[in-house]
Amino acid sequence: MKTNLQQLLNQGHFAVTAEIGPPKGSDPQSIVRKTEQLNGYADAFNITDNQTAVARMSSLAGACIVRQQGMEPVFQMACRDRNRLALQADILGASALGIHNMLFVTGDHQSKGNHPHAKGVFDIDSIQLISIAKNLRDIHIFENQEMLKSKSPQVFIGGVSNPFVSSIPLRVDRLEKKIRAGADFIQTQSVFNLSRFEEWMDAVRDRDLDNQVHILAGITPLKSVKMMQRMKYHVPGVDIPDSLEKRILDAEDVEEEALLLTDELIRSIKLIKGVHGVHITALFWEQKIPEIVKKSGLLPR
Repeated sequence: MKTNLQQLLNQGHFAVTAEIGPPKGSDPQSIVRKTEQLNGYADAFNITDNQTAVARMSSLAGACIVRQQGMEPVFQMACRDRNRLALQADILGASALGIHNMLFVTGDHQSKGNHPHAKGVFDIDSIQLISIAKNLRDIHIFENQEMLKSKSPQVFIGGVSNPFVSSIPLRVDRLEKKIRAGADFIQTQSVFNLSRFEEWMDAVRDRDLDNQVHILAGITPLKSVKMMQRMKYHVPGVDIPDSLEKRILDAEDVEEEALLLTDELIRSIKLIKGVHGVHITALFWEQKIPEIVKKSGLLPR
């Protein structure tokens, strides 16, 4: 049985995913309140896994809460915090709980988070984990080549890609490795530099990769000058052009300008051949996601 996200993408719809960050605590209502705001305004919801190496409620627990609210989660798993035994156990466990969209990332280094002296695991990387998930699903074997003893997991396999670091050919090489490993969909780093993203998509299409994987472009509204400057100058892999920075700095109403920029980016991205959807990360601004998707004509479809 295919997930809702998988069906929409396979049918050629322009999909919308959005991000829900678990709380720094155990209160499920923190996630429930976000689901009440966002229900119906995305096709599936990413539950992050100790994002930016900051300790939070587990992504599996968060995904379960989202599913209990009648919404479809995307369960994120980072290689930073688990070895291959634990990662395989969580894939099987999530599938047993009815959670089938899974996004695999290597994970931000622990030195960047709120437990900088924690020991990073990094037993395997995201490409290896994607391959392991595919083998569990398709040929029913663990990483050690041992056969599963019962039902194989149902997994719609996701990965991430950053079009804005190093050279475009190298980034497309890494994307192709993830596709060969078994990725079904890819969510990209937040897009601010549209021309550079278009160059990356040109290279993706040159290798026909857009016909082999579903690509969802990352969207992040820049709600404040402080947020914009932090992302531009302190977050590796983010490319915010000077012209966009100037628009935010010169705006009389920064939030209004941020929403206008977001709408412009989404409408432009929808016109790029080979892009199959968007992934919206509204950091500490989730309440604006309904307005964003309605204004840009993403939903209702």
